[in-house]
Amino acid sequence: MYETRDRAADGYRAIPAVFQYSAGVAALPGFRIERARFAGPVPLRDGFARIAEHLKGIGRPLTAFCQCELRSPGQFTEEGFRQFNLHYAKTLEEWGILSEGWNPVARSNVCPELDPPAEPGFHAFSYTVPEAGEAAAAAPSFVTAGSGESTEGKGSYEEKTIALGDASPAGMLRKARFVLEEMERRMAALGGGWGMATASQVYTVHDIHPFLGEELARRGAARHGVTWHLCRPPVVGLEYEMDVRGLALERVLPG
Repeated sequence: MYETRDRAADGYRAIPAVFQYSAGVAALPGFRIERARFAGPVPLRDGFARIAEHLKGIGRPLTAFCQCELRSPGQFTEEGFRQFNLHYAKTLEEWGILSEGWNPVARSNVCPELDPPAEPGFHAFSYTVPEAGEAAAAAPSFVTAGSGESTEGKGSYEEKTIALGDASPAGMLRKARFVLEEMERRMAALGGGWGMATASQVYTVHDIHPFLGEELARRGAARHGVTWHLCRPPVVGLEYEMDVRGLALERVLPG
């Protein structure tokens, strides 16, 4: 079971993971998490500015920013991914989010196979807002970070990737099972589960139909359907990624 740490002033708790992101976030009592999706990808710098403007407009501090979904032009090498993450984390540091010495913001970062963006940018983001009255006693809202078929933070991706280089139906099944189990571990730590999930997102360019029923649906991951994005995970060698959320309110902002 994963442990979580509270960000009491910001209204959520997170699963500590690696320096570039946490493994997931859940609202603390008295708060809820909301998600906003851009109508089209917004480049990283402009996206951060748009997020700051949105938070200011609803009276929330920058540190209420707790999760995001990125889109990148193509897969990174491990060193390229490290350099990108250092660049990304600079803004979080400037916003005071890394002030406690760890990164609580959950994240997904995937690469569209068709019509990719010219540069990395934001697809969506989440943040906390205060909740009052009866709504404050509702089931906690949560968002997991995206996870591919590799154990994070323990050696290189190549060393830890499940069925490395195997995109056969059998290989993809192994990858999908590993990722589903990781989603379940993260949700359990956040006080959630498939019964509380409102959306399940799968990112792969490979066929998911062979295991859509027996694995995704049977476990409960398809309770509200599955959103399949024709995208690759961010690092070369990874073929399958997933994230899950349980949120009561989502909105779409202009691209």
